[in-house]
Amino acid sequence: MATRGTKVERHSVSEQPHELKYEAKKTGTTPKKVEAAKKSAGSNQRSAVEKKIK
Repeated sequence: MATRGTKVERHSVSEQPHELKYEAKKTGTTPKKVEAAKKSAGSNQRSAVEKKIK
């Protein structure tokens, strides 16, 4: 039986282009800004990245 991933994976933003595009669309920014927010936050946790974008 296949699983869709662990909760840890769902709460983080990876470096993969589709992840960056999804987060950018969700927050109304660009993938480059999401990447910059990840570096600025020092974390790949979705909540920390979204907080930096806002």
